[in-house]
Formats: sequence, C-alpha cells, structure tokens
Amino acid sequence: MDTSTEEPADRSVEVVRKARGRAVGVLVDAYGTGNYLPAAFNRLGAEVIHVQSSAEPISRMQPWERSAYLDSLVYDVDGSTEQILREVAPLFVLPGQEPGVLLADRLSEALNVRTNGTKLSDARRDKYKMIETVAAAGLRTARQLLTDDVEEAVSWADAFGHWPCVAKPLASASTDEVTICRNAEALRSAFRSVLSSTTVFNGANTKVLVQSYLEGTEYIVDTVSVDGHAYVCGVWQYEKRLLPNGKPIYNRDILLPSDTPAVEALISYTRSVLDAVGIHHGPAHTELIITDDGPALVEIGARVNGHLHPAFHDKAIGVNSADLTALAYLRPQDFLSRYGDGVYERRQPAVVYNAPTELSGTVDSVDEAVVQAIRDRPSVVDLVVKRQPGDVIVPTHDLLTSPLRVFMTHPDPVTLEIDYNFVASVRESVFRIRSTAP
Repeated sequence: MDTSTEEPADRSVEVVRKARGRAVGVLVDAYGTGNYLPAAFNRLGAEVIHVQSSAEPISRMQPWERSAYLDSLVYDVDGSTEQILREVAPLFVLPGQEPGVLLADRLSEALNVRTNGTKLSDARRDKYKMIETVAAAGLRTARQLLTDDVEEAVSWADAFGHWPCVAKPLASASTDEVTICRNAEALRSAFRSVLSSTTVFNGANTKVLVQSYLEGTEYIVDTVSVDGHAYVCGVWQYEKRLLPNGKPIYNRDILLPSDTPAVEALISYTRSVLDAVGIHHGPAHTELIITDDGPALVEIGARVNGHLHPAFHDKAIGVNSADLTALAYLRPQDFLSRYGDGVYERRQPAVVYNAPTELSGTVDSVDEAVVQAIRDRPSVVDLVVKRQPGDVIVPTHDLLTSPLRVFMTHPDPVTLEIDYNFVASVRESVFRIRSTAP
C-alpha cells in the first residue's frame, strides 16, 4: 500500500490498527540481507513492521522488500514514532542492516524490549570509537588516527613507522573507499577520495580514519547472541585481491571447518570483542586479521552478514543467522538450550564468490545462457546478478561494484574448485555492454 500521501496521524491509526491482536516486531533499515529476516520471524509466528531511519531510502543499498512487512514507518525525530510503537507493543526491535544500528538501539531501549542499549552504540557504529573501546578492553587492535588534515596523517605515519597504513571512511561498509597506502602520495590521494565522497549509506565524509596496517590473513566470524551467550554460526576466510591503486577487493569467502587451528583463537577473541562493545543480543559479524601476534579487530557490525543466504548456509552449516536471530528474539530459552555458547560444524565445503569485472559502460543485456550455465554447475546454490539492462557497470573497486555473487557448496572440494574456475572463466560473458564513451 502506498502510504506516502497519508498524514502522520493517519499512519499512526493505521499501523496500530493492523498490529492489534498480532505478535509484531520491528526491523530498522532492513536493506540487503536484512530482507531475509521478515520470513524468519514469520516462520515463528511474528509479523514485522519496518522503520526507515532516513526520509528517503538509501539508494546505494538493495531496497527493503515492502511486501514482506505488515506496515512501515519513516522515523520522525519528534517522538511520534516511539509513541506509535508503544501502542503497537512490539516483541523486538533490531537493525536489519548497518545504518539501522543506532536507531534500533534507541528504540529498543525506549520500548523496554531486549536491547544492546545506547551506552556503547557509537562503539558499534563509529569505527574509530570501536577500535578505541576494544583496545581499552585490553584486546589487540590497529593503531589509529582520526583527522581531516592529510599532513597530520602523513606526519603520524612517518613518526611512528606506520607504512603501509590504511585510510577509510569513519562509518561505511563493503570496503567502500578503503585504501592501503604505502607512501605519502598514496595517503594524500586516499584523503582526497574519501573527503570528496559520501558513504554507501549516503552520509557525508568529513574526516578520514587512518590505521596501522595489519599484516596477515583476514577472517569473518558470524554470531547470534542471547543474554551474552553467543552461538558461532560460521567462520570464513577472506580471499582478497589488491588492486594497483591500493584498494582491496573481495574474491572468495571460504567456510572453514570449526576444527581448523586458527578458528579457536578467532572465536575466543571475537567473544571478547562482543563483550567489549556490548553486543549481548542478536546477530553480529566480526572481521579479524590474524597477525604474527595473534587476532586483531578490523571491525564489527551488530547485524547479519552481508553474504547471508539462508538456503546456502543451511546446506553448508545446517543453520543460518536469519533463523537463529528470529529464534533468539522470539524463543530465547529455546535458543539458549540449543545453541547458547556453541560453535557450528561445517557439513560440507562452501564459498561465496564475489566476481569482479573490468567492464565499463551500460549493460545492454544479460546473457541468460551463460547465467543458466553457471546455475547448472553442481555446486551452485544461487547466483545473484547485480546489474540489469540499463544499469551502469564499472571496473570492480569495492564489494558494491562486484556485479555477480555466487553461492557455492558441495561435499567434494574438487568439484567446488572446478565450478569456481568455470564461473571465473565466464564471468565477463554474463553482460553485454554498450560503451558510455562519447
């Protein structure tokens, strides 16, 4: 239903009317993989209202699916949204994706439902405060500087020997504007790029976060928690490629067996990070690098992983973070008895392939025969074609500019590798391009 022309009072009455007598919860900014959450809650008997934190949807993220919700609201700073939700009496409020973290903390606290609270909200969203908070808890982290003065950053790197260093926005995602800088010229270039851009969430970049470079292999640890008892529902090794301009891009996320030697240390460190930043409830994904001295935090997000795909995860692991999140909020005791403080077991090898491209122009058509050939490979669970006819396609420089995502799992690792190599060999044939050059 189109509610854009309704007056606020009408919206209040309509939302409250629809929710009356129903088990209802709230998702804030359920973009991207947040779209998997409504169905998970529905399966356990709860319907969901969507709250959008900004007046306009975030254009650079996959839209939230309106048909999946009982109703929706656009947050109003005058307090009316809280009043409407008090009348609705939701069972839960949580973020669907990164931009909803702060508002979900405020609403869940105000409505007195299960909450991570607002005391450490900034440490779960602001990357500088995140690292400062984790370091203050005695955990290994990068050294860092937050500034809008590039010469201050160059002097900092020179003085403390932080070459290479990493420059990034303060609050973005998907390796947006993340650059590894090996000298002052590269750092100055990265500053210009960050400060002249907006984040993937349409926010302004007014400062640059500069961090010492963590040398080592990068991993991601997925968790869902109830009352501080976290179930680890996947540990993935990142396979990344460094572009000539210093920007790292994802290639494959590789699911590790839980008995892999590195996994125990990663999980122990992650549990300490969850405590440090106050994620006691709900999903989280924690990005780490194992350095020569042990695990160190890259960043943590209080929401489901961006590569969540329930059917894929169910096949490879037997569980998925969308269903686990619904269970955690609707049946917390069941969650604790079945999963609390536990660790997944890998059922079979699995990878998520974020296929890069060197194409540039406008998509004229998608070759459905090539798409079907990919889907027909024995290990392929799903393929997401992220560009359609009429869309602009550019050479991949971050996760958002990867035009294909392929979810692959198979009991035989050789089959999985053969299929990966096949997809890599045909990825540029998926799109037919017309040049945008004059």
